[in-house]
Amino acid sequence: MSTLDPFAGVPAPLRIALERRGFTSLTPVQQAVLDADTEGQDLRISSQTGSGKTVALGLALARAFLGEAKAEAEAPSTDPAEGETETSSDEPTEEPPAKTQSKHARSGQEPEALVIAPTRELAVQVADELRWLLSEVPRTRVEVVTGGTDIGRERRMLRRPPRVLVGTPGRLLDHIRNEGLSCAGIRHVALDEADRMLDMGFREELEEIIDTLPKERRSHLVSATFSDLVRRVANRFQSKFVHLEGTALGAANDDIDHIAQLVQPLQRYAALVNALLLAQGEQVLVFVDRRAQASELAEMLAGDGFAALPFSGDLSQAQRTRTLYAFRTSTIQVLVSTDVAARGIDVPNISMVVHMAPPSDPDGYTHRSGRTGRAGRRGRSLIFVPPRGQRFVSRMLDNAGIEADWQPVPSPKKVRKAITKRTRRQLHERLDSETGPAEKTLEYATHLLENRDAARVVASLLEMAEPRLPREPIQVEAITPMSSEELRNDRRHDRRDHRPSRGPRGPHNRRGGPRRFDNRKNRNRS
Repeated sequence: MSTLDPFAGVPAPLRIALERRGFTSLTPVQQAVLDADTEGQDLRISSQTGSGKTVALGLALARAFLGEAKAEAEAPSTDPAEGETETSSDEPTEEPPAKTQSKHARSGQEPEALVIAPTRELAVQVADELRWLLSEVPRTRVEVVTGGTDIGRERRMLRRPPRVLVGTPGRLLDHIRNEGLSCAGIRHVALDEADRMLDMGFREELEEIIDTLPKERRSHLVSATFSDLVRRVANRFQSKFVHLEGTALGAANDDIDHIAQLVQPLQRYAALVNALLLAQGEQVLVFVDRRAQASELAEMLAGDGFAALPFSGDLSQAQRTRTLYAFRTSTIQVLVSTDVAARGIDVPNISMVVHMAPPSDPDGYTHRSGRTGRAGRRGRSLIFVPPRGQRFVSRMLDNAGIEADWQPVPSPKKVRKAITKRTRRQLHERLDSETGPAEKTLEYATHLLENRDAARVVASLLEMAEPRLPREPIQVEAITPMSSEELRNDRRHDRRDHRPSRGPRGPHNRRGGPRRFDNRKNRNRS
């Protein structure tokens, strides 16, 4: 590849789309797909979250589409007048099945590529990405079908099927069962985030969809991680495959700073408040385990003055769309989400991810934390760990190849000091900027300094410049984490080292109700 041309080897229609989109280079996973000899082979595309895997899949599909178009254009004419031997009328010839399917698909009777995604948001996001990427590829239309939308409109759309169809498993199966969607012409099928689809219980739906597809096809999987279960399904789903990695399988994003804090379960809300006060003006994604917790926590935060909304499967599609738009446009700064719902969140300016409780495995942590540190920006991943869970979380992070910085929850004094320091740093940046204040502002400043004590003027302005806090920070019990050596020597939980943050009844108390995030006595509302 030429070092002077970042798009060397990219087909012309895709180069146009990439440059129009503002791309200046390809990511490692996209380059891996472009460089590999993938003709006729199944693909397993893996790379960290936010590294451009959907565009990588689109490059593979586009290359196949353009290759087929070129082969058709170069094929000899079948007109007997141009010299091809005419076959006897009593011995009709049959086209090879694959070629018949390809022509059938491109004639507009069936889709040629099927992409399956676990959630509505992710399906829409994937369709949008493929739509702009393939916009210059001739005769290529991309559409999406998902639950929670008008199925009648989708049926009308499928009467003139697109070349690429993206959908969620349940809705795709509805159209197949009702004979609104024919899969006879499918030559490519891709499972996006296959691990999460299996976690969400879509295995039977996926197998039923796959059973309707032609045997002669290419099957692709796209994910940041491949669990043992996904590998077993993939080995049945794919035949001869090429594994293309942008980053090492399951590797965490290098642009993320990982922070762990030991917090008593009833003080997690207080720790979250302090973290959000330090992140004022930034977009923060907070992970909880259950839908009810998302609503409860968002309501508590909103009551304390934070611009926060819940995001879970309990919301209607219209509500989910509005909430995600509000977060993407910074109308709200805090989104409280479950793992499943967050699969469709693609907001590049998320500066911090907060885990209210540890996920159950390294892959879960990698997926969650991968929502920040995107598009070349640095991000932070903050995980609250119960005191008895440090051993478990340390092992989980080690398995994910992550070295976390174990820090105490900042005290109210430290929160206020950090905010003051940030305000003064912004002042120095403003003073050092080449763009100075307006002339009228300078004139008034000169007048003030001539008639007032300069130190008092500056001190008053510094106090006014500090942001108004939604609420006061909260005192949290300081817990000193064990050192690495102490963790290695600690054998107390060797035989029962399970996920420790839930207690004996999981995320519920003994009466079965959801555990609250805080002790109400410690909330100290202002």
